[in-house]
Amino acid sequence: MFSHKIIEFGKIGAVLDQVRAEGKKIVQCHGTFDLIHPGHIYHLEEAKGYGDILVVTLTAEKFVNKGPGRPYFNDKLRARSLAALGCVDYVVVVPYSAAVEAITTVRPNIYCKGREYADAGNDVTGNIRDDVAAVEKIGGETHYLGSVVFSSSKLINSHFDHVPVEVKQICQELAKNHPPEKIRDAVENLSNLRVLVVGDIIFDRYNYVRVQGLTSKNRILSGRHLYEDTQPGGALAVFNHIKQFTPHIRLVSLLGEESWSLELLRQSVSAEQDLVVKDAEFTTIIKQRFVESAGVDKELSKLFSVNFIDAEPPSLRLQEKLIEHVVGAMAEVDLVVVADFGHGVMSDLLRECVQNKAPFMALNCQTNSNNHGFNIISHQYQRADCFSLDEQELLLSSARKHIDYTKELEGLRTRLKASSAWLTRGGVETIGLAEGSKPFVCLPLESAIKDTVGAGDAFFSVAALAAAHKLPIDLTTFLGQLAGAQAVKIIGNSQPISKATLLKSAMSLTNF
Repeated sequence: MFSHKIIEFGKIGAVLDQVRAEGKKIVQCHGTFDLIHPGHIYHLEEAKGYGDILVVTLTAEKFVNKGPGRPYFNDKLRARSLAALGCVDYVVVVPYSAAVEAITTVRPNIYCKGREYADAGNDVTGNIRDDVAAVEKIGGETHYLGSVVFSSSKLINSHFDHVPVEVKQICQELAKNHPPEKIRDAVENLSNLRVLVVGDIIFDRYNYVRVQGLTSKNRILSGRHLYEDTQPGGALAVFNHIKQFTPHIRLVSLLGEESWSLELLRQSVSAEQDLVVKDAEFTTIIKQRFVESAGVDKELSKLFSVNFIDAEPPSLRLQEKLIEHVVGAMAEVDLVVVADFGHGVMSDLLRECVQNKAPFMALNCQTNSNNHGFNIISHQYQRADCFSLDEQELLLSSARKHIDYTKELEGLRTRLKASSAWLTRGGVETIGLAEGSKPFVCLPLESAIKDTVGAGDAFFSVAALAAAHKLPIDLTTFLGQLAGAQAVKIIGNSQPISKATLLKSAMSLTNF
């Protein structure tokens, strides 16, 4: 009955050209419109009053960044609900995360947003400035409307089961002490921190193949090569995550002199941020994974891995160069983030230096196939102000197979004299501990997983910033968990987590 109002994004431009030719004025509204409520209806009716044709552009579900379980209604249902309104002339589902492309395509005379966006500071994404600029560029005007205001997120959080009941309860309890506005202010204030990241740079090389089967003679898995992608990993991935939250950041690490590695480094690290030692004596670390895509929104299948890592640790000469860079930078920072992957950058000398001199030290000491059983946090470090580790790393540290996770984590926190500690247990839970606080347990916030590589680094990056800023353990754990939830939907470290997406998710989930 209303399907004629729903127009494909690629066709709406031609439809509206005809409308303009008839001398009619076009008004545009844009949003998620997850749950149509009286506030939306008043807003749309008021917008229609500014012109002849009202076009509502709708963010496609793939690009909605309001956290897990959102949008509650899919594209078809949201578009159908809007089209049923008498004041709406056309509905367009837009395959972009922001509105600029929609504005450029629709070219409205009037673009309408809610009155709360008149203050651009209320938009955690920062997109409203881009919207207004796009409207001005096409010669249109932006109007801010809103006589009746409701929140879709508050209604959905209170009355719908878009996330598991246990997750909703966690968010409700968190919101009592940390309402959305306080969370936004806390995250924004992280931009004042001055950070030094120290650790192993790893380049993750993904070789995409299509599995053809087994060879007839040797029964070896056979695949047809499709393409490859090299991404920043290790300490460089941590650097990229933290850079989204504060511009005051530098990186100390070690690379070879391969032209490709230096080129990839510069894509992430500016000359002012670069304290990386480059030396032909060292081979840049590559972790090459052969993978097969299982399809859209399905977890990547990892088939085989090959590591390019020097057999011997860096020479004393290179260790001393790294220490020189670290000592020179540490006096000017608030936080030293140690990303120790056990591949040679964090020598005994450098570990001692950082532990003695760091004003606040955040530690992630990882176990992997190259260092299994040798890079154990309790053996390598005597001090950390905060740290995170996974289940296998805690088991190795305790030297026992069956443990009380909370009790063992608290013992390690006490031994390292840390103010905060986290145990990430993948799809089970994350436990956060802090001196003088009750343990905070946060369940996974995302179940649609593409790739788990890098999720722990994303958690650690955000949790470390929050701990250095002395945020409470429940909030630091929740923010870290949101970062991890974002990361599992990204292939490897192909892109850093988004501060705007994290903020929008946090504020949406705690809006009760």
